[in-house]
Amino acid sequence: MPMPASELLSDAVSILDRRSRFELVEEVRLDFPTYHPQGMAFAKGLTFLSSVEILEAPRPAADPALRTPGRGSGHVFVLGPDGGLLRDIHLGEGTIYHPGGIDFDGEQVWVSVAEYRAGSRSIVYTIDPDTFEVRERFRVDDHIGWILRDPGLDLVFGGSWGSRQFYTWDTEGRLVDQWENPGHFVDYQDAQLLGPGLLLCSGISLLPQADGTSLELGGLALVEPLRQRIRRDVPISVFSGAGHVITRNPVTVTSDESGLLIHAAPDDGDDDGGTRILSYRII
Repeated sequence: MPMPASELLSDAVSILDRRSRFELVEEVRLDFPTYHPQGMAFAKGLTFLSSVEILEAPRPAADPALRTPGRGSGHVFVLGPDGGLLRDIHLGEGTIYHPGGIDFDGEQVWVSVAEYRAGSRSIVYTIDPDTFEVRERFRVDDHIGWILRDPGLDLVFGGSWGSRQFYTWDTEGRLVDQWENPGHFVDYQDAQLLGPGLLLCSGISLLPQADGTSLELGGLALVEPLRQRIRRDVPISVFSGAGHVITRNPVTVTSDESGLLIHAAPDDGDDDGGTRILSYRII
């Protein structure tokens, strides 16, 4: 797997637009039960992939906060360079079993685990990428769908169910700021720090079609939480072999001598072909 991204990535991401072309350059099939992947981060030559195993699906409701909690198990898979499973780290407790989007801050991998319904509860953890030691950092009275730490600012950023609310905390979990997402283009599912106060958020919207089906529309956005603004957003309409838009869940970006690379794992373990980490060069 490639090395983690640097702040220079913000320039490369800033020139993405709807005319950008995606060339598939690598495909790594994961040969173990992956369930429903959520977030991905590269750390110390390893890939960390969060995923939720659903044992009893929540019963839906018009208001997602009124869904039943269901039952499940939260996983963070640690993968070697070839995609082989090195470790399966279980996170959560009781009805708190749904990991979200994750990121590596240079020292720790940050993971939020929530109830599988809006307006619920979450536990924020860190994982040491050397020892795999898990530490609970703080708890939040909301569904936190992704989380990351900005080491330059020593702040923690996160998003609620669908990222309808953005949060800023200190590293002890004290709330610093909360603001409503002004964008309704896609619901952000994963996020990555590109530089101090600059996030790359990725996600999906399900657009109803005339025939009763839904189209998956993907998107990437540059978000500046301290300025409470979305600097740029770009639609993504690149699909996996199983038919999922590539920004459906886990996304992370890196760069090499040829430019920007986007890595995604949009497919579930029970999709056609299983979960694969797909790497695209932007041309």
